[in-house]
Amino acid sequence: MPTITTSDGTQIFYKDWGSGRPVVFSHGWPLNADAWDEQLNLVAGHGYRAIAHDRRGHGRSAQTWTGNDLDTYADDLAQLLEQLDLHDVILVGHSTGGGEVTRAAAGRAASRVSKLVLVGAIPPLMLKTPANPEGLPLDVFDAIRDGVLSDRSQYYQDLSVPFYGANRDDSSVSQGVRDSFWLWGMQVGIKPAFDCIKAFSQTDLTEDLKRIDLPTLLVHGDDDQIVPIGGAAEKAVKLLKDAELKVYPGAPHGLMSVEPHKKRFHQDLLAFLAS
Repeated sequence: MPTITTSDGTQIFYKDWGSGRPVVFSHGWPLNADAWDEQLNLVAGHGYRAIAHDRRGHGRSAQTWTGNDLDTYADDLAQLLEQLDLHDVILVGHSTGGGEVTRAAAGRAASRVSKLVLVGAIPPLMLKTPANPEGLPLDVFDAIRDGVLSDRSQYYQDLSVPFYGANRDDSSVSQGVRDSFWLWGMQVGIKPAFDCIKAFSQTDLTEDLKRIDLPTLLVHGDDDQIVPIGGAAEKAVKLLKDAELKVYPGAPHGLMSVEPHKKRFHQDLLAFLAS
């Protein structure tokens, strides 16, 4: 399997398909690079080099006891770009991956990145605080921690329902998509999965967003039950210097896997890559 080794000795698995301008995808929690397969196939088939990695602790990457935080995730991503010698990169991040690419683009990877796509992404901050009243209360994330520690297999099965909007009357999500979510979730080490909850919920990316001066496309469903749009994309677009927000009516968090939203996302993604 293709891997890089980071400066702390962690092996990071990645997929590398096609050739052309690099488009690098970062997945959400608790998934891995396989969650992007349809989009990797799409962009590689349209003349781009499509790359996606498994975040440390997830999928086929090393299950680390430490370093399961957004700073390290972003540094791992920057090292992937460096070791593959990628330039003029378009970063695409979903959910937690949206936080990862935001921190990378605002920091160590800045000179290698030319565009950014944030899909159902966590920035600027998921946690409700006095300065961030649109966020979610801490007990929401404590319940996720309890679910991971007590019966993560059942928890991931249950979480797939709101993740893909399967609890909505007009849902078209298949059982197969939900099964894939469970499978990918079970490949995450329990310690990295637990630590990542703090990473995605309590990392404030406000200043990162302010530092980014790149064309940025934000895509978010207005029925996202995992990362509600009001505390995320609607705030992030105001902090970025050159950004457009496309709101998908009725779309869930995992919109890139559910029709008709997947088809629209593919159209919007290809148009943005070519712009």
